Amino acid sequence: MEDMILYNRLQFAFTITFHYLFPQLTMGLSLMIVYFKWKFLKTNDVSYNDAAKFWMKIFALNFAMGVVTGIPMEFQFGTNWAKFSELTGGIIGQTLAMEGMFSFFLESSFLGMFLFGEKLLGHRLHFLAGFLVFLGSWASGFLIIATHSWMQHPVGYEILANGKFVLNNFSALFDNPWLWPSYLHNQAGSLVTSSFFVTAVGAFYLLNNKHSEYGKLFVKNGVIFGVISAVLVAFPTGDLAAKNVAKYQPVTFAGMEGIFETEKAGAEIILIGQPDMQNKKIDNKIAVPNVLSFLTHHRWDAEIKGLNDFDPSLHPTNVPGLYYAYHIMVGLGTIFIGIMAFAAFLLWKKRLFHTRWLLWALMMLLPFPYIANTAGWYTAELGRQPWLVYNLMRTTEGVSPTVSSGNTLFTFLGFVGLYLLLGLLFLLLVFKIVNKGPETKIQLNN
Repeated sequence: MEDMILYNRLQFAFTITFHYLFPQLTMGLSLMIVYFKWKFLKTNDVSYNDAAKFWMKIFALNFAMGVVTGIPMEFQFGTNWAKFSELTGGIIGQTLAMEGMFSFFLESSFLGMFLFGEKLLGHRLHFLAGFLVFLGSWASGFLIIATHSWMQHPVGYEILANGKFVLNNFSALFDNPWLWPSYLHNQAGSLVTSSFFVTAVGAFYLLNNKHSEYGKLFVKNGVIFGVISAVLVAFPTGDLAAKNVAKYQPVTFAGMEGIFETEKAGAEIILIGQPDMQNKKIDNKIAVPNVLSFLTHHRWDAEIKGLNDFDPSLHPTNVPGLYYAYHIMVGLGTIFIGIMAFAAFLLWKKRLFHTRWLLWALMMLLPFPYIANTAGWYTAELGRQPWLVYNLMRTTEGVSPTVSSGNTLFTFLGFVGLYLLLGLLFLLLVFKIVNKGPETKIQLNN
């Protein structure tokens, strides 16, 4: 039984981690594409139009990969997690069906129009098509986060005699206090990924003296979007999301922050350290006194409960994993703010395009927003364990009793091999698009 649960969790963790590499770029990139197209309409500078069409190619490739890697996850609800689907399908099926029927089709339909319909539509309708792609992309994220938020903080439900969950208040799904902070935090994180991606490509062009004008355009706009989104990830969205955890999942909050003993007169914030689960303490820690209490409750002497005050059966299943994921996310987010703020300062001073060491840094930073976003999702998922639906359904209660551990391990290894091939193909295609660069075409009439 333990092997079966482990393999089911590993398979879903791997497939969803790989899948989210793509939506986190498309959601943020859709906004930047709309911005480029809007700038073209406002300034009549054809380079902005070329930028919008160039990035839409990468968006389309990401979108296709997201669809291909997202389909297996839908099947896993019915195979590996059939009991979970049977008991909660009356609730999570609402938002997941809406995401598929409305958001996905809106996004995919107008994506085709944006890619191939510029000449037929004209620039203003072409902009509208791009805006609807952005709307569909962000609506899709909203409905997925609504599903996730219900699992983290279930609302508007009742449990029938047969154990099934049903909605008794549909609007509660969207009034969930967990939803909006999580959604805005997630979207800001996706915008960090897209802005760093745009900046990295621009830096690559400038360092190689290739498509230099577009390189400057990409670096300039990528840095502006990057510094804004990096700040928004931390405050207010990250701050609100953390306060939600402290309020609704205090044992998770203690695990995230590495607090073992209750701090009644103000809790320190741990910057660096390693959890020692045997002795219930943090080794080699560097901490700032009372800051955690102030950030959480706006009082220096506010009490923060430690893990030892909670029943061990309620503790997160993997406290070290939770602690490290959270600190990796926060640490990288802090670095992003510092680097993008410095780059914005040099941009203002008109020195950024000639500061080669910083261009190298901006280019080499490309993988790290992906790492930070993944660590953020691991924080949320590891924090909810051992529950599938927080405080209502344990993970052990949601697995499919008829799927053997051997079958799950076999398909898991198959996914690993297949996704590695898909990943290599994706990188090859993206490199070809980037290497070719934006294409300038004759400007059309509005």
